[in-house]
Order: sequence, then structure tokens, then C-alpha cells
Amino acid sequence: MEEQTPESRGLEEKAPRSLSSLGAGFILMKSALGAGLLNFPWAFQQAGGLAPAFLVELVSLVFLISGLLILGYAASVSGQPSYQGVVRGLCGPSLGKLCEACFIVNLLMISVAFLRVIGDQLEKLCDFLLPGVPVAPRPWYVDQHFTLTLLSILVILPLSAPREIGFQKYTSILGTLAACYLTLVIVVQYYLWPKDLVQEPRFPQSPSSWTSVFTVFPTVCFGFQCHEAAVSVYCSMRTQRLSRWALVSTLSLLVCCLIYSLTGAYGFLTFGAQVSADILMSYPGSDVVAIIARVLFAVSVVTVYPIVLFLGRLVLQDCWRRNCSRSPADPSGLGVRLALTGSWVAVTLAMALLLPNLSEVIGVIGGISSFFIFIFPGLCLICAMDVEPLGPRLKSCLELWGVLSVLVGTFIFGQSTVAAVLELF
Repeated sequence: MEEQTPESRGLEEKAPRSLSSLGAGFILMKSALGAGLLNFPWAFQQAGGLAPAFLVELVSLVFLISGLLILGYAASVSGQPSYQGVVRGLCGPSLGKLCEACFIVNLLMISVAFLRVIGDQLEKLCDFLLPGVPVAPRPWYVDQHFTLTLLSILVILPLSAPREIGFQKYTSILGTLAACYLTLVIVVQYYLWPKDLVQEPRFPQSPSSWTSVFTVFPTVCFGFQCHEAAVSVYCSMRTQRLSRWALVSTLSLLVCCLIYSLTGAYGFLTFGAQVSADILMSYPGSDVVAIIARVLFAVSVVTVYPIVLFLGRLVLQDCWRRNCSRSPADPSGLGVRLALTGSWVAVTLAMALLLPNLSEVIGVIGGISSFFIFIFPGLCLICAMDVEPLGPRLKSCLELWGVLSVLVGTFIFGQSTVAAVLELF
């Protein structure tokens, strides 16, 4: 499968190949180690303990790595340098449009989750810096509605406005270090056991029901979500061999799995059933070590938010070019770019302030991300079998795996959608 096809040679000409394997690994890890890290201890509690949570994580990891491998293979077959381009090229324009719609909704909800995380950390930071402020009613100047809106206008909006974003490599390192520091804090705090923490956490002896284990899948999908960037990363690598891509993607996800497992396990062991959906919200506001973790994680999220917005804006601009070709406005021009950026920030800010709990956002994102991790890669693998000269036995095995991937993704999406609907009633 690593032989050069005409399509793969076209891919080489379209995409600059300047990314090393190490750089590709850092970008994948940065994409995966995001706000989902804060939610993993709560997911362990929802699963009913360490054993069922680890089992769900390991089963998911097989499909997560498989999805990355399929996307690299599909990119080489289709010759397209973007995720939605690969789906459109292999599966047809209808599924390509569905992919674009899911892409926009998913990135929009990820932006909401980022803002929600930033707002929660700002609230705890205000409690630390202004210890005399009453908890209820909170003064207007420490309320999330004011602090998060001010930060969005003064910091996030200017960072998101430029045509190009050139600091991805720096945020990759920053995001990874912030995630490692957070994991270290949670592990160390468990053994030191500060007096302000819960002294006797209550642990669920078993899952409340067998269906509750499945509620963890959306959180796992959200946490390990780096598949949207996989095609772009693969097409930018200097060495575009599937064996190299398999090594990079597997090692990256294994490192992420270690970080997520330590965070989830020790956060759950520290707080038990009392753990918050955002693990940092479980620590007291006066804990200096936790405050540093909050600041680092918030800064990391603030710098990653413009990249998510940038990706979403590119999809909107592509749709503008195709559907509004007669419009005199240039979709990449200053006016349209500022309008799209301002609208994106305003919509995500309003949703972040209205949604009461991070877990609700995570559930929605995890359901939508099943399209990018399971469904679209499975469909691409099935469609790629029609254009690739493979043996009948290997082709049948790959088609079967593609069907299985689609079925698993459909189940996760359906389960998370039903759970989201039930939350409304």
C-alpha cells in the first residue's frame, strides 16, 4: 500500500512537505491533549471505576489508531490535502458536504468547550486573587459573563483575526507541557493529600447500569480527537510512507493514552463520586499548585482557540467560494474575514455562557467526533477498495473493518444523541 500512485504523486505536488516526524507527533498530541483532559476523572466515575474505564479506553484506542492509519492511506489514494477533500474525493460530493457540515459544528462546539474551560478557570483565579469577595451573589466584575466576555474581546478576538496563524509549533509544545503539568499535579496531590481536599471520597462499587459504561465513549472520543488535523499533518510530512505515519500516530496516541489514564485514574481516586466534570474545579481555590495548573491550561487553551477558529473559517470560506462565486466580496478579504471571526467568537461565547456544565458540551462533541474518528474513515476505506488494486482476501478484510468502524461510530453517535436529548427533559 506504500507504492506511489498517480494520485499520491499529485498530493506531493500540492502540499509542502516540510514537517518532520517529531513535529507531526507534537501536533497530533497537541490536538488530542485539550480540554478533554479535564473531563477524564469524571468519565472514570461515570464508568463505575478504574477497570471498566480502562477497558473502554483500550477498545477505543484500537479504533482511534485505525482511524488515523486509514486517513493517511485515504489521503495518499485520493491525492487531497484536507480531510473534507479526502471524503469528497473518495465518497462523493454529497458525503463531502455532510463532512463539511459536521466539521463546522464540531469545531464550533470545541470552541465552546474551550471558552467554558477558560471561564471556569477565570472564576477560580478570581477567588484566589480576591479572597474577600462573597461567593453569592458574586460581584459583576468577577462573574464569568464579564471576565470571559472581556477576555474574548481583548485577547481571543485579536489573536483570531489574522489571515494566517504562525505559532502552531509553539502552542504544540505549550499545550503538551500544560497537559503534563496538570497530570503531574493530580498524581502528586493524590499522594500528598492536602487538608483542603475531600478526606473520604465515596467510590461507586460498580457501574450504575451496563449502559452507563457506554456514556464514556463520547468523552474518550473528544479527548483523543486529533483526526480532523490528521490529513493535513500527513500531507505536510517530509516522509510520506504509511509505515512512518503508523509509527508517528501510534506513538502519539500511546503517549496521550498514558497522560489521560494517569489523569483520569488519580483524579477519580482523589475525589471519587464527588469529582467535578472539570477536575480543576474540584480543587480548592486557595491551592497554589492548582492555581498554576489553571493558569497554564487557560493560557494553552487561549492560544489554541484561534487555531480551531482558523480551521473553521477556512471551511466557511471554501463554501463561500463554491456557492457565492458571483459575489464581489473576497472570502479571504479583510471585511469577510473579520465578519466570520467576530460571528464565530460571539456565537461560541454566548453558548459557553448559557451552557451550565462542561460535561454537556463534551457529550455533544464526542458524538459528532465519532463521524471523524469512525464513520468517515470507515466510508473512505470502503470506497478506496474500488480504486486500489489489492488481493480479494485483503480487500474483503479491509472492507469488513470499514463496515465495523462505521457501525461503531453510528452507535456512539446515536447513544450520545439520545443522552443529550434526555438531558433536555
